[in-house]
Parts: sequence; C-alpha cells; structure tokens
Amino acid sequence: MSAPENFFGERVAETYDESESDMFDPAVVASTVDFLADLAGDGAALELAIGTGRIGLPLSQRGVPVHGIDLSEAMVAKLREKPGGAEIPVTMGDFATTKVDGAFSVAYLVFNTINNLRTQDAQVACFENVAAHLEPGGCFVIEVGVPSLQRLPPGETVRPFHVSATHIGFDEYDVKSQGLISHHYSFHDGRAELNSVPFRYVWPAELDLMARIAGMRLRERWSDWNREPFTNDSRKHVSVWEKPKP
Repeated sequence: MSAPENFFGERVAETYDESESDMFDPAVVASTVDFLADLAGDGAALELAIGTGRIGLPLSQRGVPVHGIDLSEAMVAKLREKPGGAEIPVTMGDFATTKVDGAFSVAYLVFNTINNLRTQDAQVACFENVAAHLEPGGCFVIEVGVPSLQRLPPGETVRPFHVSATHIGFDEYDVKSQGLISHHYSFHDGRAELNSVPFRYVWPAELDLMARIAGMRLRERWSDWNREPFTNDSRKHVSVWEKPKP
C-alpha cells in the first residue's frame, strides 16, 4: 500500500477552522460529541484524522480520554495552539495503518474522512486497523456522505455543494473508478485560490462489507448525529459497527 499524500498542509490548516461548512455549527459539534461520549461510556476514544481538534477537543473536555492519529503536522499544530490541545496525545501517521498503545471503547472518523483513503484496499485496512484497537464490544463510527450520483443531471459528472460570496465548492465524479475530486475556490482580498482534493466515495453497503471483513457488524445507522432515521433521501449517514464480545 503506497504512502498517502497529505492534502492538509500549512495553507489549508491556516484557514481550516474558518470554514463556512455546517460542521462548525456549535449545535452540530454538540450533537456529535454527545453521540460519541455516549458510546465511549467510561472508556477511551480514538479519533482517526483528529486534525485541529474540532471534535476531539470538546470530547476530551467532556471527560473522555481521547487519542488522535493524523498525517498532517500543520493541522495538529493548530490543535496544540488551543486551550487543552497540547494535552491530547496524537500519533503521526496514516490512520489506515498507524498503531497506538491501548484499547478503546470507540473509534471514529467524521466528516467524510474515510473518503481520503483513495483505494478500496486502504479503506478495508482502516477497518482492520480499528478492529485491532477496539475493546470487545467497542464501536467504530463513520460519518460520510451518500454518493450523489442520483442527483447528477443526466450525462453530467459535476455537482456544486456550496456557493457563497467567499467560497464555491463542487464535486467532480469519476464513476468508472469510484473517485471524485472536491474543488474549492476561496475568495479573499480580491484573490481567488483553488484547492482540489481527490477522494474515493464509498457506499453504505460497501462499508458494511468492509466491517464484516474486519470482524465487526453493523449496529445502527442514522442520517445525522441526532439519530434521525436513515432513508432513501438521506444525504449522509452516521454508521456504527460493533466488535463482538467473545
């Protein structure tokens, strides 16, 4: 398996927390932390791609011991600048294969980050890596969008996902390879900057099979962190797989 490319360097890290995405809405952060704290119970949490600590830091402040894994030194440096950020242990490396000490009651990947692994083999390896870190009865949580192919106009491969005065974002799909590139145009001080990040989109049923390969089973699936039902119209899902007890 080839080493992953880091698309979250200093330029991205510098403005990451200023994103207009709904993921920074305090209500979204609170519901995410509530969901994960409930699963963690009295145990510890492992965040894959902890980044600047959007979720890991408030979860730690709730009293849940959090250990992070991340590939980007620049993103973790931003975490370290925040109150309490320096107290969260972070292991640098690819979250599909990097090992850490200890056993965890919950591991999680939020905001489409499973798609950063751009091959099916890497995504399967991630599930296997998580299973090796979970306690029996522990859970793996993924938040990821449902591929938007059914919402593409006939014959088109591009779909906008955000338009504002300071940011335009659109996804470019490559159906034959199950890939997409998210293009972000940001406008600041009369300048336009482009940041394009490649991903591999993945279907819910495919993730369930990856979990089975790693010895886990689907426990629950919702359309958001508030446990709204997952339906045919859901744009994303929050799925929980459980490592069986002996």
